[in-house]
Amino acid sequence: MVVANVASAAFLLRGTRVLPLGKDFLPRLASALVLAPLALLAASLGGWLFACFLGLAALLILWEWTVMTSTQPKIVLLSIGGVALVAATILTLYHGALPGTLPVIAAALLFTLLGRPRCWVGAGVIYAAAAVVPAVALREGEGGGAALLWLFALVWGTDIGAYFCGRLMGGPKLWPRISPNKTWSGAIGGALIGTAAGLLSLVAAGWAPGIGLGATTLAASIASQCGDLFESAMKRRFGCKDSSALIPGHGGLMDRLDGFVAAALVGLLVGLVRDPGAVAHGLLGF
Repeated sequence: MVVANVASAAFLLRGTRVLPLGKDFLPRLASALVLAPLALLAASLGGWLFACFLGLAALLILWEWTVMTSTQPKIVLLSIGGVALVAATILTLYHGALPGTLPVIAAALLFTLLGRPRCWVGAGVIYAAAAVVPAVALREGEGGGAALLWLFALVWGTDIGAYFCGRLMGGPKLWPRISPNKTWSGAIGGALIGTAAGLLSLVAAGWAPGIGLGATTLAASIASQCGDLFESAMKRRFGCKDSSALIPGHGGLMDRLDGFVAAALVGLLVGLVRDPGAVAHGLLGF
């Protein structure tokens, strides 16, 4: 995520060897300094502005998915998917997550009937919707601001923790066939630091998280890393280095939001189970 690249401005030390971050560091840092404040500002304002911010991201993710998977017929499916995502964003903003999923389900069925490759095409609109529906649903209602702060903190903390722990400690690889640079030390360190960051953000916002919310935060941190692995597996499956070149030094929005999407889904599901009428309160209230 973008904040991880800001934190990466320092050089890593391992023994007496200094490990630089590479020639793409300055573009990555510049992009991070723009995108992170924008995301936080939109989340703090909430409402239609935040919904539009994430809705645009979802549309771009759908485009990246269709390009990556060579989906056909591209224009037809992008049109159907775009209408579905706009409808899902509006319905989620004003009526909640469950109504917001209805146009997504309908579009996914149409995608599967009309498009190819059939095993991937329907999943594209669902993945894109997962970038907007959960976060917008969490932002609305009591505790929405704290819920979004929790989400950003745990995802960014996980990413930063995994990066530094993996570089400093090294050790056995997590899943070399899918992501050759990830290590078990990075995964464990990322989960611990991400969980701590998420819980500390709630304390700073005036909430008193209990054991249940601690377990949910840990689960969301692990899910964030699984989202990263899923996107890495997709890129290997389709022979892509990045999902696109939209963000200088970063790649595409799928590359940046993979962990956010997975963690937001965990938060949404927990909130819906505990309080379908007030998702953020359901998530944070235990």
